[in-house]
Amino acid sequence: MTDTYLDMVNSGLGKQVAGKLGLPRPVTLRRFKAGADFPEGSVLVLGKGRAADAAAKDLLAWDLDVRRTAQDVDRVGAVVIDYTEAQNPSELGGPALELASALRKLRRGGRVITLSRPALGIGTGAASGTAANAEALSPAVSAARQGVVGILRSVAQEMRGGVTANGVLIADGVSPDAASVTGAIRFFLSGRSAYVDGQFLTVSDDRGDAGVDWDHPVAGKIAVVTGAARGIGEQVTRTLAASGATVIPVDVPMAGDALSKLANELRVPALQLDVTDPQAGQKILDLVTARYGRLDLVVHNAGITRDKMLANMDAAKWDSVLAVNIESQLRINETLLASKDLGPAPRIVCLASTSGVAGNRGQTNYAASKAGVIGLVAATAPLIAAKGGTINAVAPGFIESDMTAKIPAARRQISRRLNSLQQGGLPVDVAQAITFLLSDAAGGINGQTLRVCGQSLVGA
Repeated sequence: MTDTYLDMVNSGLGKQVAGKLGLPRPVTLRRFKAGADFPEGSVLVLGKGRAADAAAKDLLAWDLDVRRTAQDVDRVGAVVIDYTEAQNPSELGGPALELASALRKLRRGGRVITLSRPALGIGTGAASGTAANAEALSPAVSAARQGVVGILRSVAQEMRGGVTANGVLIADGVSPDAASVTGAIRFFLSGRSAYVDGQFLTVSDDRGDAGVDWDHPVAGKIAVVTGAARGIGEQVTRTLAASGATVIPVDVPMAGDALSKLANELRVPALQLDVTDPQAGQKILDLVTARYGRLDLVVHNAGITRDKMLANMDAAKWDSVLAVNIESQLRINETLLASKDLGPAPRIVCLASTSGVAGNRGQTNYAASKAGVIGLVAATAPLIAAKGGTINAVAPGFIESDMTAKIPAARRQISRRLNSLQQGGLPVDVAQAITFLLSDAAGGINGQTLRVCGQSLVGA
C-alpha cells in the first residue's frame, strides 16, 4: 500500500506547498542496505565513562569517523551519549546540552542513542526493578536513570528528517562492552531500526556474539514462521531467508496456494497447519527435525482480528482471537521448551501490538491477546534462558498492509501521522527488528517487548 501523501510532500511542488501551509513533512526513511548501513557523517560520542570508551572502540572498528566533542564536527550522522555513571539528576544537563549543540548538524536519517542503566521498577523489561538493585539504588540514582528516559523520548519527538532516538539500558552487573550492548548499538545505528523510535532495549546479561555477520545475522539457522503466507509473516520469512536462515513457512490450509508458492520460491518445505491444533508444536518439531535435525528460531506471527465494540462482542469473536493470538503460542512454547530438538541457543520472537500496550477502541479482545503476549514473553524469559536461549516480542504500530488498507481513508491518514516519524511503517520494518532479536548479537536481550511504531503518540 502506497502512502501518496508521503510521496507528494517529498516532490518539488508538494514540498513547497506543505512548507507554506505548515503541513507534516515525513521523509522516506533510511532502511537497511547490505554493505552500506551506517548513517552519513561523523559519529559523536559524548561522555567520559566506560560505556563511552567501549562504544567509541566499537565504532572505530566499523571504520566510522568517531569524534568526542561537538565543536570539531560539521556533519553528524549519529550521536551516542553515555549516561551509565549518572548518580544524580544534576548530572543530566551537561550531556543533554552538548547534544543540543550537535542537533542542527544531524544528517537526514541520523541516529541518537543513549547508553544508561535501568531505574528501579520502570517497567522496561525483565532486567529492571529487581530485588537485587532495590537495595543498591538510592532515590537520587534512580531519579537520574529515569530522567534519561524522559530526555530520550522527548528528543525523539523533536527530531525531523527521519532521525530516530533510542536507548540501550545496560543492567547493573553487565559490562558496557558486552556483546549485546555492541549489538544493540549496531541495530539502532542501522537501517534495520528505521521505524523504531523513542524505544529502549535492556541488555540483561553478557551473552551474545559481537562477531555476527551483519549482512547475514542469522546465517545457518533453522527457523519457523507462523502465519507466513502473506503480510508481515511473508515479509519476515523473506527477510530471514535473505539474512541467511533456512525458513519453514507455516500457515492454515486455506492459505495453501500462497504458502506453497512462497516455499517453492525459497526451496523449503511448507507446513499447512492451524496453530490452535493441540499438537501444533509437535507437528512443527516433527517436520523440522526430520529435514534439518534441529530447530533454532521461531516467530509466532499468526494472528487474527475480530473487532467489535465490547457492548457488541460475543463469545465466538472473543474466544477465537484469544485462541489464535495467545493460547496457541503458550501451548507451542510449552512443547518446544520440553523438547530436546532445539538448537543450542534457541530464540523465539512473538508478535505483540501497540494495541496491547495502549489499548484500542473496538479491539478489547485483540488488545487482551496482545497484552497477554507481552506477559508471556516476560515470564518465559528465565525458562528459555536456562536452555541458553531468548524470547522477545515485537509490537508493531500502524504498518502499511492489506489489513490497514481496509481502514477508512481519513482514519488511515490520521493513524499514519500520529507518531514521531509521521508515517506508517512497512512490513520490512517489523521483519528487520525480528531478525535482529533472533540473531546471536542479541543474545543478552531477553524478555523484552520492542515497539516498532515510529514512537506512536497514542499511549506508546
